[in-house]
Amino acid sequence: METAIATSKKSNGFKKAFRGIDMTLFTVAAILVIDTLAPSAAIGPSSISWWIITLVLFFIPYGLITAELGTTYPEQGGLYVWVRNAFGERWAARTTWLYWINVALWMPSVYVLFAGMFAQLFIPDLSLWGQILIGILMTWVTVVIGIIALDIGKWVPNIGALMKALIMLVIGVGAFVYAARHGVANDLSFRNILPSWDAGLYFLPVIVYNFMGFELMSGAGEEMQNPQRDIPRAIITAGLLIAFFYLMGTIGMLMALPAEQLGLVTGIIDTLRILFGESGLGGVIVTILGIGALYTFLTNMVTWTMGANRTAAEAANEGELPAFFGQLHPVNKTPVGAYVLTGIVSSAVLVIYGLMAATAEELFWSLFAFSSIVFLMPYLAMFPAFLKLRRVDADRPRPYRVPGNHLTAILMTIVCVLFILQAIVFFIWVPGEPVDWGYAIPVLVGVAITLIIGEFLIKR
Repeated sequence: METAIATSKKSNGFKKAFRGIDMTLFTVAAILVIDTLAPSAAIGPSSISWWIITLVLFFIPYGLITAELGTTYPEQGGLYVWVRNAFGERWAARTTWLYWINVALWMPSVYVLFAGMFAQLFIPDLSLWGQILIGILMTWVTVVIGIIALDIGKWVPNIGALMKALIMLVIGVGAFVYAARHGVANDLSFRNILPSWDAGLYFLPVIVYNFMGFELMSGAGEEMQNPQRDIPRAIITAGLLIAFFYLMGTIGMLMALPAEQLGLVTGIIDTLRILFGESGLGGVIVTILGIGALYTFLTNMVTWTMGANRTAAEAANEGELPAFFGQLHPVNKTPVGAYVLTGIVSSAVLVIYGLMAATAEELFWSLFAFSSIVFLMPYLAMFPAFLKLRRVDADRPRPYRVPGNHLTAILMTIVCVLFILQAIVFFIWVPGEPVDWGYAIPVLVGVAITLIIGEFLIKR
């Protein structure tokens, strides 16, 4: 083996602030995202069956694999440690670079949606550049929260997880009440919800994307009180909650709005306005829930930057990323260097893509597809790392082990990798549909530049 299996290192003064309930809420906050609910529902009624298929064939195996990795290797750094132990430090550095930079690239799309929804609620005539300025402001709010100690910063995603669940429930239950009075906006018959192979698959990778994030909490492995006990519990509990709320939200949106009218940026508020109205008490409810949705966008980024920046800091401490990534706050022990770089990259991307986009919706999807492809690439290393570590480090105690024999583990890994590959391809091209090169080329060029910069930094 190229690199010896690493053992746990000293705690470096990390405070054990992450309890089991925090890990569960953190995972719900990371994976349960409202910002991509409308694009996944835009597939149409067949999105319901695609959710279930992806849940059974991908989400469950992915959760089980992550539970074994997280409990077997609970060191600070999570994904970086797993790939390093399996394939060596260079592949770990590549994986960590993509994992970190994706969050900095994804943040602009989330805050474009934040600004678009804010404008929809309060300033309907706000210009695209006004929305971009809001996005830059929210980027640096996220950076400041992340630099705060984890035992304080963790409450942002904890509250956000509860808010996301509430909004999904309101949309789901409200839609059933609305449908009983006014009928259903889409035909949700059994024949119609069966999986279909049509243009709606353009949004299918969003469903895979929406299920990602189980490994994120392991980035703070040395800040957990009892990772061997709490990681499997958090994954199982959070997984059940996430699957339920996603299905509730998707079915609710499809009951309220025709699929062709589901805007990528405006879909959530449009759905709430149909369910509750725009005036009187209904208008107040929509505003309150809209503000809650805006808060959940902040929690998305707080959660992901917490995990990704800690992973990048660990890679920097190993000498595989520039040292600035590894600079910690002298008191809070948070990765201040990685956070500052995240803010700089996110702000720059907002400005650059803002110069290229005509509308907020176009800007959102271009940024989202670009960052999502970068985001999915590290999992092409993580899943094979699970198999290799089973073989080269077989004697290491595994507090939790994926059920079944070695063949079961191989099949799970192959299926998970295939799901990741199809999501990457479908973000660019759906079989049977012509390629939109005007959209695809900027996305592919952005991915290529990201890979080249990563190689440069790693060699330096």
